[in-house]
Amino acid sequence: MSLREASLQNSQIAQQYGQSVDLIAQVVTDPSQSASGNYSFIARAIYMHAGQNKFAMRVPIRVITPRPSVLELLPGQSFRATARIVKSKEGRVGALVLIDGEVSVITQPSRWAKSLASIRYGLRNLSGDGDGGALIPGMVLGDTSKQSQEFKSAMKRSGLMHLVAVSGANFAIVSSFVLWCMQFIFTRMKLRLGATALALICFIALVRPSPSVLRAAAMAAVILIAQGTHRGRDSLPALGFAIGAVVVGDPWQSRDAGFALSVLATAGLLLFAPLVVKKFALYIPEKLAQGLAPPIAAIIFCSPVLVSLSGYLSPISIIANLLAAPAVAPITILGFLAALIAPFAPVISSVLIWLIRYPAGFIAAVANWAAEFPVLTLRTGSIGFLTVAVFILSLWLFKKHIKRISIIALVLILILTWIQRWPAGDWQIANCDVGQGDSMVVNLGNHRAIVIDVGPDSQLEDRCLKALGINEISLMILSHFHADHVGGLSGAIKNRTVRQVWVSTNAEPLSESARVRSLLKSVDFVMPQRGYSAGIAQFTIDVLWPATGTHVFELMPGEGSSVNNSSIAVRIASNDFSLFAAGDLEPPAQHELLGTITPVDVYKVSHHGSKYQDTALMAALNPQVAIISVGAKNAYRHPAPESLQALTRLGAHVVRTDISGAISITAKAHRIRVGTSKGRFNLFRWG
Repeated sequence: MSLREASLQNSQIAQQYGQSVDLIAQVVTDPSQSASGNYSFIARAIYMHAGQNKFAMRVPIRVITPRPSVLELLPGQSFRATARIVKSKEGRVGALVLIDGEVSVITQPSRWAKSLASIRYGLRNLSGDGDGGALIPGMVLGDTSKQSQEFKSAMKRSGLMHLVAVSGANFAIVSSFVLWCMQFIFTRMKLRLGATALALICFIALVRPSPSVLRAAAMAAVILIAQGTHRGRDSLPALGFAIGAVVVGDPWQSRDAGFALSVLATAGLLLFAPLVVKKFALYIPEKLAQGLAPPIAAIIFCSPVLVSLSGYLSPISIIANLLAAPAVAPITILGFLAALIAPFAPVISSVLIWLIRYPAGFIAAVANWAAEFPVLTLRTGSIGFLTVAVFILSLWLFKKHIKRISIIALVLILILTWIQRWPAGDWQIANCDVGQGDSMVVNLGNHRAIVIDVGPDSQLEDRCLKALGINEISLMILSHFHADHVGGLSGAIKNRTVRQVWVSTNAEPLSESARVRSLLKSVDFVMPQRGYSAGIAQFTIDVLWPATGTHVFELMPGEGSSVNNSSIAVRIASNDFSLFAAGDLEPPAQHELLGTITPVDVYKVSHHGSKYQDTALMAALNPQVAIISVGAKNAYRHPAPESLQALTRLGAHVVRTDISGAISITAKAHRIRVGTSKGRFNLFRWG
């Protein structure tokens, strides 16, 4: 790994960081759409023209582009583009290549690539709509392109995400099926095993060599060789060989979380599952114990890594895996057959897919059902990893006291989760932790609220409003139509009534504003401007911006825009507190508010605390508490140190969602108390 990293750091492309170059590269992995909406894939840079210099090379790169046309590219194809070279944090690539312009295809895909693509696309096109239809290509070929973000989140939260990552289970099912079919063609075992090995090589090419696929393939190779040479087989040495072979072949797999999880899950099945069956069989039927053992063993062994990545554990995932298990083999086998014959026998393929749509729909229903259950949330990173790892190690070392340790741990978790619950007791204002975006909630009582922006993620927005107990949104204020403020709308309105919506007078970006109006067809829309005022429950809401007429402001470097400066700015006041929120308003528009603004108790800092703030407006607001809604380690480096310093000099108590998580404020007669969902000592939360 050190040698390969050194070669990447000293490559010609690494000398061009920050420069724009003409590039010719070859596609290595299938392009896919990321959560940001861009398209990403790994390629191999083979030729670069930078200024007067020309270079030939073979350097792996990560390509990111907003152009959807790249989805038509297949592994092996070469393309040309003008790109900007940026240093990448991804160790396996020499650079991050950003392409804004057109991507010109140089070579056509090979027949092999076309054949594999026709199989993948055939299954994808015939699998149908809905979560069940999107699940089939994922379970058979690891193709999750049809799955919505909401469904992916449900699969992850329910503990069923492993079903759409082709792994050892898929290889076991496919290899067993192929080996069974070979008995009707070959009489000698070695020929059957050879044909099965060839089929598995094709299967690897079809599903693409992900970490879990490579690990499973290495294990399958060892077992097949052991069978062919009549030397017997042992799964633990096979797993050991698989780990070594994969890491030698691709050293970066040793740092890959997916590879670590696949190894730990397999180890759990080999080492711990038999013990679980033995213990459980004393109290429940043996068949039920055998069904419960695999998911329990896999979850226990994987839990330290899962917590360090996601920050939560889902106890209901054991039941979800138990319910889904009987449907996995039929979907994998029939789906595999349907994929193979889809290019030349689509009718038969459609019949097979029709048969497996019912079990696929059942698994999707189980995932959505299990996702509604609360999870045990822990600190992410090393703290969460060590907490779970120490607990599991204690159970292993002190087996005689396993009941006492479990009871003590359960009591401790219940006490801590009650103390650290969010929101604790009565609250007036809440700021949801929605990542790099905004979403604030003002409590109207009786499960009603004013919601100011809905963040970028529908799942996070829905969960926040559920935690707050909001069933009715009396007023929704969408400050402007950028995705980080309106992207989570479907989650906000899920099973909730919306009475009225205020939107910006600027409809850009048109795609987002059109989506908002399509989701809220039956709701009354208002485009308020300066001077507009409304009363809801005990609150008075005054609109301070946008003003009537045309306003042309100088754009702030890399930050300002006419959309940001069209944000709705409101002052909300009651007998207990006052609040000012202004979306992503920039300094030129902020400055226009001077003379009309008065001090407030709570200030939702504009534009996630970026450095572009009007300090005179901050001084005029003079808040007790300044809330910054921002994503951890965001690419914009929000919030800016100078903005934090300016707020601190004013004596404001600054709270940030990237550090403190979701924020709640209790206010009585303008006396403010702040609560957060996570902090220095917050280890557990149930919700």
